[in-house]
Amino acid sequence: MIENYSEFREKLAYYADDSYREFSQKGIPTERPFIGVRIPQIREIANNISPKFYDSFLKTEPVAIEEVLARGMVICRLPYEEILTPQKAFNNKSYFDSQIDIIDNWCTCDTFCSGVAKPIKNHRAEFLDQKIENLLTDPREFAVRTGLVLLKCAYMDFDYLNLIFDRVENLRSREEYYIKMASAWLIAECFTKYPEETFAYLKATKLPKWTFNKTISKICDSYRVLEEDKALLRKMRK
Repeated sequence: MIENYSEFREKLAYYADDSYREFSQKGIPTERPFIGVRIPQIREIANNISPKFYDSFLKTEPVAIEEVLARGMVICRLPYEEILTPQKAFNNKSYFDSQIDIIDNWCTCDTFCSGVAKPIKNHRAEFLDQKIENLLTDPREFAVRTGLVLLKCAYMDFDYLNLIFDRVENLRSREEYYIKMASAWLIAECFTKYPEETFAYLKATKLPKWTFNKTISKICDSYRVLEEDKALLRKMRK
């Protein structure tokens, strides 16, 4: 088990791959340095961090993007209440909020969301009110994207469908690329599960042209959507 941060960094260095680092740098825009470690290997390392080291680990400032990813993975292993408990080390922000503060790219955002969806599963109504609603009105691009991706990962069922449509509609004035992409991805996922309801939404939406057309493209890229539905959607492009 990994019991200190130096050992953690040594493990990351052991798995470093120069070619993968160069590949990642081209596809993930961030000012953080890359070590060149693949996600499955980062997850393996994070899973081997000793629970008694969690507190110290989470209070150590990450440098490389792989450290941010591993930090998010460790947070996702905590009990729900601990994830949201205020921490003096972060000016009474929770581990969750402190992670949002250091997310600056789609990779650390989406990886964290897919993991944290599990501990919030049984607390969705509370988490929606306490965290997601605030994220969706945050001025920061990746805070908003986090809210949208969490809706996709943890709230993709019929009871939340109209809420998803409403929250995406409320964001139509946001021009940031990764917010628009997340909105399109979220609605496309809605269509794969609830095509009739999402079709009705798309007919009524006031989404801007770029986001609307990107949503159509993402739906049409899915193998889970009927060809006849794709044909109808293509005719709706603006």
